[in-house]
Amino acid sequence: MNKNNFCVIMAGGIGSRFWPMSRTDHPKQFLDILGTGETLIQQTYNRLKRICPEEHIYIVTNEIYKNLTLEQLPGIKEDQVVCEPSMRNTAPCVAYASHKIAAINPNANIVVAPADHLILKEDEFVRVINLALNYTAENDALFTLGITPTRPDTGYGYIQFDHESENGSGIKKVKTFTEKPNLELAKQFIESGDFCWNSGMFVWSVKSILAAYENLLPSMSQIFAAGTGKYNTQEEEAFIREAYGTCKSISIDYGIMEKSKNVYVISADIGWSDLGTWGSIYTHLPLDEHKNAVVGKNVMLYESKGNIVNVPKNKLVVLQGLKDYIIVESDNILLVCKKQDEQQIKEFVKDIKLSKDKRYY
Repeated sequence: MNKNNFCVIMAGGIGSRFWPMSRTDHPKQFLDILGTGETLIQQTYNRLKRICPEEHIYIVTNEIYKNLTLEQLPGIKEDQVVCEPSMRNTAPCVAYASHKIAAINPNANIVVAPADHLILKEDEFVRVINLALNYTAENDALFTLGITPTRPDTGYGYIQFDHESENGSGIKKVKTFTEKPNLELAKQFIESGDFCWNSGMFVWSVKSILAAYENLLPSMSQIFAAGTGKYNTQEEEAFIREAYGTCKSISIDYGIMEKSKNVYVISADIGWSDLGTWGSIYTHLPLDEHKNAVVGKNVMLYESKGNIVNVPKNKLVVLQGLKDYIIVESDNILLVCKKQDEQQIKEFVKDIKLSKDKRYY
C-alpha cells in the first residue's frame, strides 16, 4: 500500500430526504439505513482501508458530529476527524482537508468520497481507484469516477468524455458536465454512448488540487493558504473558525471540476447508488412476492404492493391496501408518503422547522 495515498471522507450533510430516520443530530451517514449491521460511514471507511493506511483516512464533518464519528469508527484517532465549524458545501471541505494533508505529506495522492454512497462491487471499485491513483501520481490530472449508466435517470449529473483513452487504460478526458438533465436529454446522453453518471468521487494529487484552487477559486485558496504553519497544530481550530466565517458556500463540482481543463474520468460498473432518496433505497433491499421492501421484524402486510417499510424491530405494524407508499417510523415520528411524491419530503421538513420544535427534525 502506497504511503503517499490518503483518503478524505465527506460526512457533513444532514440528508433531509431521509427524514424521519435522518435528523440533524443523527444524519443518514451514521445510520444503518439498509439493515446490514453497518452504518453507511462504517461501510465507506472499511472500503477505503483497502486503498490507503488507516491513519491516512480523514473524515471531514460538522463539529457537532465529532463524537458520533469517533464512536462509530473506533479505529481512528481524534486528529483524523476534521471538524467544520459551519456547513459551506464541498469546495471549502476539500480545500481544508487538502491543506491539512499537504502539511503532512506534500507528495500526497488523495481519494475524496462521500460517506453515504452504496458500492456493491468493492473489488472493482478498488481496482479503478488504484488505477486513478497511479495516473494522478504521475500526471497533473483531476480525476472523477464515472458510473456506467443503466437508465436515463434525471436525478444524476452526467459527464461527457472523449472516446480515446489514455494508453488503453480506460481513463478518458472529460469534455463537459451536465447537471440533472430532463428525461429527453438523458435519453440522448445514454444513446450517444459517451456519457456517464457523475459519482461525486474524486482522485488527485495534493499539488494538482491546490493549484486548481489557486487558478479557479483564488479567494478561497488565499483563505486556506493563510493557515500554512497552523494545520495540525493547536492553532488550527481557531484559524479554521475564522476562515469559514469568510468562506463562500460552493460545490467542488461547480467551483473546480466544471471549469478545469485537466479533468479525466473512468466509467465503471461498481454497483453504485448515491442513496439519495427512499426510492433509491427501495431498489437495493430484498423484495417480497408483492414487491414490498421491509426493514423491521414485525411487519404484517395485506393486499399491499410496492411499498417500502422501515420501522423499529420491536414495533408491530399491520398495513392493508397500500400500494407504492413509503412508511417510516423513527423516534415517535411516522411518515406515510406516496413513493412518487418522495421529493416533497424536503418540503415537509422545511414546514416542520417552521412549526415544530427541534426534536422533530
